[in-house]
Amino acid sequence: MQKLEQIYEGKAKKVFATEDPNLVIVSYKDDATALDGLKKGTIIGKGAINNRMTNNLMSRLEKAGIPTHFVEELSDRETVVKKVSIVPLEVIIRNISAGSFAKRYGVEEGILFDAPTIEFSYKNDDLHDPLLNEYHALALKLATKEEIDLIKTYAFKVNDLLKAYMKEIGIDLVDFKLEFGKTADGTIVLADEISPDTCRLWDEKTHDKLDKDRFRRDMGGAEEAYEEVMRRLMGDK
Repeated sequence: MQKLEQIYEGKAKKVFATEDPNLVIVSYKDDATALDGLKKGTIIGKGAINNRMTNNLMSRLEKAGIPTHFVEELSDRETVVKKVSIVPLEVIIRNISAGSFAKRYGVEEGILFDAPTIEFSYKNDDLHDPLLNEYHALALKLATKEEIDLIKTYAFKVNDLLKAYMKEIGIDLVDFKLEFGKTADGTIVLADEISPDTCRLWDEKTHDKLDKDRFRRDMGGAEEAYEEVMRRLMGDK
């Protein structure tokens, strides 16, 4: 697979064209951002960790019936994925109160919900990704009713599967963000990444944070936290 010109650069990844118009190469960076882009820094090695962890989890999800954009891992930092047009809805699933949910509703962190919650935000940096509901999404023509229903079905199934995977390695899946895309033929697939950048992960015994909150909240130890998740998930030393 030949890497051609760069076609996109985001906060955490670069995307390159290939000789196949339906496939692109994603290259993961060590750059870290938080607080709506106001906080910038570097988490050494996170690009490789996020790439390999995402590919591992997407392969598992694909086998469990969730269609994804994953095609082939090329190296520690680069992966071939299906070219998609991202549905401009960020999907947030929450199992335990934390982060913006706790702040918004004035509750403490760590409350286990009776059932997972789902939130949507409008993927738009200029507007700071505002929260919206299904009616707003339909009014803005961000997706059809059928697409939204399918995305919700997939998101809750991903939650069930990820919770089980994390439980096996002693981690509580607190909350996480998903993005979905449409392939050339209009098929909805899971896209973007699943990593300590996009998931809140707490050690089930100590409740230590093993995710980007360590960077976001100036707690230190972000590199070690990412490495610990990788080690548990994939047996890496």
